[in-house]
Amino acid sequence: MVDLQKGIVSLQPDPHPMEDVVRHASLLAAPFRRQGLPVVLVNVAGAAPGRTEQPRMRQELPAGWTDFIPDLGRQPQDHVVTKHTPGAFTRTGLEDHLRSLEVTQVVIAGVATSNGVEMTARQAYELGFNVTLMTDAMTDRQADAHAWSVTRVFPRIGETGTTQEIIDLLTRSA
Repeated sequence: MVDLQKGIVSLQPDPHPMEDVVRHASLLAAPFRRQGLPVVLVNVAGAAPGRTEQPRMRQELPAGWTDFIPDLGRQPQDHVVTKHTPGAFTRTGLEDHLRSLEVTQVVIAGVATSNGVEMTARQAYELGFNVTLMTDAMTDRQADAHAWSVTRVFPRIGETGTTQEIIDLLTRSA
């Protein structure tokens, strides 16, 4: 679950209502936990140091900005990753954690589709993980960026599906 935190969720990006994204992400976490599969909650607490043309996140974040939204139902066994770049694998120990659990498949949801979600998916793919992307549990501030990632990028680096399709596959394999 990428960047489903109070500071980002409160921004209400389009094209998918944040309430739907949160609901779908929360629905998927429950069967993962029931089956003893790892749930990774990722938040962002800064930005990469390089220059960009577009305005970026402030370095000083308001109190509570990185807190995970309660809807995710964070559990003690959930693995938390705090990142300072768009991708969840850069200098976070996430790859080592997943490898120690013998994880070969990751399912990714969150915001923003064209940034944190896409970068994390690209990194996972490059590291040799099988990648599944929950298309109804992600959104972006820009509809065209969301559509580009979902239709052009994701099919090249993994598999896509809806929350229900992924839950159905998960429960059938249990």
